[in-house]
Amino acid sequence: MPARLDRIDLKMLRLLQNNGRLSNAELAETVAISPATCHRRTQRLFEDGFIATVRAMVAPKKVAKGTLVMVGVVLDRSTPESFAIFEQAIARLKFVLDCHLVAGDFDYFLKIRVGDMEDFNRIHGEQLIALPGVRQTRTFFVMKEVVDNAPLEF
Repeated sequence: MPARLDRIDLKMLRLLQNNGRLSNAELAETVAISPATCHRRTQRLFEDGFIATVRAMVAPKKVAKGTLVMVGVVLDRSTPESFAIFEQAIARLKFVLDCHLVAGDFDYFLKIRVGDMEDFNRIHGEQLIALPGVRQTRTFFVMKEVVDNAPLEF
């Protein structure tokens, strides 16, 4: 069981979630603790798994990946083995940003970024429908991203 979080830890998490580029000194000043204490607390938040990673959010359009596609996937069988085989295969595809096992009409939902519809058509025909166990896919082209990667509320 991870250590309990106090109000300072929670404030640090909120601040870092909104701006991962905060320096230790800036973070310490904002939460009113010493830089050494702030560094120790931040390290503990990483070690205890409260902060999984820190990375830059790249603007998709700037790197020619402006088209967002959501894909519902139905497998031909609903067994632990077929799920495991599909999950191993999908994890190797670099264009898949997210893959979620879901309940309902689909087995999985994928979040994919591509350059354009032609790019997706190629990927779909060459790689997605060739994945092990895939019986059906349903594609949803995102017309507008209203909320994407919003900070967690806690």
